Amino acid sequence: VQLVESGGGLVQSGGSLRLSCAASGFTFSTYDLRWYRQAPGKEREWVAFITSAGGITNYADSVKGRFAISRDNAKNMVYLQMNSLEPEDTAVYYCNVFWRNANYWGQGTQVTVSS
Repeated sequence: VQLVESGGGLVQSGGSLRLSCAASGFTFSTYDLRWYRQAPGKEREWVAFITSAGGITNYADSVKGRFAISRDNAKNMVYLQMNSLEPEDTAVYYCNVFWRNANYWGQGTQVTVSS
């Protein structure tokens, strides 16, 4: 299993970013996917969830209404559109799949929001 995140960067408060995660090594279209983030000095926290077919999504309260998770099963890609970014959103963002009773993570992509 390989997950490769991209799209992070430095953005001003109120700005937007779109993160991407390219997946391989498993049957992508049959697995639910998640985004997590980890801020400096804090534990990794769940951000967003999407079912295998993309029909159901769910979000942490802290990002609800600002972030949107989506996927393209034809391309083995999952995305996180982040709008109205706040300094508190600064973190390394990871995509995640739970496959064969184990969690898999990418290397993460840094998002920094300046005030």
